[in-house]
Amino acid sequence: MHLIAYLHVALTTRLAELRQEPERGDSPVPTAVIIFGLVAVAMAVTALAMARANNWMNAVPNNTAP
Repeated sequence: MHLIAYLHVALTTRLAELRQEPERGDSPVPTAVIIFGLVAVAMAVTALAMARANNWMNAVPNNTAP
């Protein structure tokens, strides 16, 4: 029974501490939006680099497919 009482007191104390802190950090939503934007830009840059490399390789004279 002492363990249950200890856990109850610890839980209520921690919840009271959490209620008193108004600033808990940033929401994960803006972070996810930023990450999504960075991934989209990275994919666009990779696609552009691949397209330019393919165009450059196709412009090489006497190009033979492997």
